[in-house]
Amino acid sequence: MFDIDTVQAAPSKDLLTPDNAVMLFVDHQPQMFFGTGSGDRSSIINSTVGLAKAAQAFDVPAVLTTVAAESFSGPLLPQLAEVFPKNEVIDRTTMNAWEDEALVAAVKATGRKKIILSGLWTEVCLVLPALSALEQGYEVYVVSDASGGVSPAAHEHALQRMIAAGAVPVTWVQVLLELQRDWARQETYPAVMEIVKAHAGAYGLGVVYAQSVIGAHAAG
Repeated sequence: MFDIDTVQAAPSKDLLTPDNAVMLFVDHQPQMFFGTGSGDRSSIINSTVGLAKAAQAFDVPAVLTTVAAESFSGPLLPQLAEVFPKNEVIDRTTMNAWEDEALVAAVKATGRKKIILSGLWTEVCLVLPALSALEQGYEVYVVSDASGGVSPAAHEHALQRMIAAGAVPVTWVQVLLELQRDWARQETYPAVMEIVKAHAGAYGLGVVYAQSVIGAHAAG
């Protein structure tokens, strides 16, 4: 029940923070991009790299995985691999990443309960691990614009299926700004602004304009 006496200036426990989240990037590979038809593939790549740089800026653990990299799908997206040069890429045979013991062990090793999930294709390689992780008690946040399906309908229906099971749809900029949450946090502010300028389109141009007119510390 609502008790006004308990109201205070404090963040919700549902919010993503650098200390409670892990990012899981699933099958951002050439062959998977070839079959993606739910949106502009260059935009999906841009969103994926922006999301990866957000993980890097806030020191959020990232688990990278591919499927059949040597026999069919090709290597991890080079732009994504470049952000995480020291991370192991876990290659699988199973379409459901959550059935791969090495991947699940990597996620468990982070000690985080909130999974920020992105990948290709939404209707297979996201739905399957999302439902599996949710069933085991994890909280799943699906980054819709850093993911794609074979068609707009496939992508949307997959998102709806995950939402119905309890997953939370987000975008990569939403994740970035939720991790920052306070423009007074100067330790990450410069990195956030650089990510925004490089990957956030018109918003990034707005930051360029604001910094040129107002000054280098223009925020928001």
